[in-house]
Amino acid sequence: MRFRSRSRERYSRTEVLTAVACLAPALVVIGLFVVYPLVATGLLSLTDWDGISPDKPFVGLDNYRKLAGDADFRNSMVVTLLYGVGVSVLSVVTGLGAAALLNKAIRGRAVYRTAFFLPVVTSSIAAAAVWKYLFGASGPVNAGLSAVGLGAPNWLGDPHLALLCLTLLTVWKQLGLNTVLYLTAMQTIPTSVYEAAALDGAGPFQTMRRITFPLLAPMTFFVVVQALVATFQGFDLVYQLTSGGPLGGTEVVGFLVYRTAFVTGQFGYGATIAYAGFALVFGLTWVQWRLGGRAEA
Repeated sequence: MRFRSRSRERYSRTEVLTAVACLAPALVVIGLFVVYPLVATGLLSLTDWDGISPDKPFVGLDNYRKLAGDADFRNSMVVTLLYGVGVSVLSVVTGLGAAALLNKAIRGRAVYRTAFFLPVVTSSIAAAAVWKYLFGASGPVNAGLSAVGLGAPNWLGDPHLALLCLTLLTVWKQLGLNTVLYLTAMQTIPTSVYEAAALDGAGPFQTMRRITFPLLAPMTFFVVVQALVATFQGFDLVYQLTSGGPLGGTEVVGFLVYRTAFVTGQFGYGATIAYAGFALVFGLTWVQWRLGGRAEA
């Protein structure tokens, strides 16, 4: 108790007021664009609003009870989970591999780093449109496969193949960001550790397995959580590439919210789905924060 009282008396009133004044603009922005939408969506999820009528009939928890037995919601959860696992695993593999290559002293390294980051700043709609053309029934991918006698799969017409295409597109879109994250983490590892490993006769594979990858564990965890959050919030790539089809094979939670609220006019129920997705994202973020704090400690 004494330690707590002393720590509270460490800051003067002037310092506290100064800190509040400096934080006020950020708090206002957060309140308007984060807190208020969350509260408004939560209240909307308790209504049966159609998005047009001025009346918003209060239904309490009926939307949440409906959500528990909704087959479309269960399907979107399964699809999002598969999508998230695929994106997470491939994000770690591709991001770490690209970072390991770009961390070496190679000619034109700056050019390669820029090229890897280009998909991140490319419009999602434009990127998905290009992939839709590439993997179309008569697109270049099928033309190349047919030329070597491997047939022409219906990439965007089969639920499993469409989800695979969406997963690969998302991984490609985030490759530059994951590469930068891993590069930043790699450059914090002391060179003396690698020098000692080289003196002990460790090869490149052993060095990556025994030194690099374990020391990058906190960053790997962050990449995985960031990928999972992105998949639960995904909409634009799905909208342009598959529109949630075929047969709901790519209808992730974010797209289901759009279809429920803006296509069928069930804004109240759409808010309920959005809130359920927010709860999952918040849970993942909380786990990341807890485990990240323990790792730093």
